Amino acid sequence: MKKKELVYVTFIRTTPKKLWDAITKPEFARKYWGGMGNVSTWKKGAKWEHVDHDEKGLVRLVGKVLECKPPKRLSLSWASVDDLKDVSRVTFEIEPIEDMVRLNVIHDRLKPGSSMAKGVAWGWPRVISSMKTYLETGKGLNVFAGDDESPCEKNN
Repeated sequence: MKKKELVYVTFIRTTPKKLWDAITKPEFARKYWGGMGNVSTWKKGAKWEHVDHDEKGLVRLVGKVLECKPPKRLSLSWASVDDLKDVSRVTFEIEPIEDMVRLNVIHDRLKPGSSMAKGVAWGWPRVISSMKTYLETGKGLNVFAGDDESPCEKNN
């Protein structure tokens, strides 16, 4: 079975360093990612966790740092704590272009039709849009707006 790949490209008026920090520093990520942050040492081989800081540190996603080249490229294995066998990969590529950066988010190795594939297809456009808005205006979007349409199950 061929694995699915999702690719998102956006242009953000910011610097590579600020974008890198927005992805890797939990205090920044929480501002645009619905209160969640990415926690790691960001060394190759280190673990990383996507932590919900509004719910007493509940870990939602986990993985390993596969590649880390600040502020240009970060690649992570990616799995829900509810299904650790369904592992995919997400890669962030950051390229400066004049007064902005091009951000490529490539989420691949997804099982077609899996809940992970459906969840990231629903979630990445929201998270990337919120990140862009946050970096350009200082305020993120509500990534859970219309959450009743989400293919993801929300833990209460």
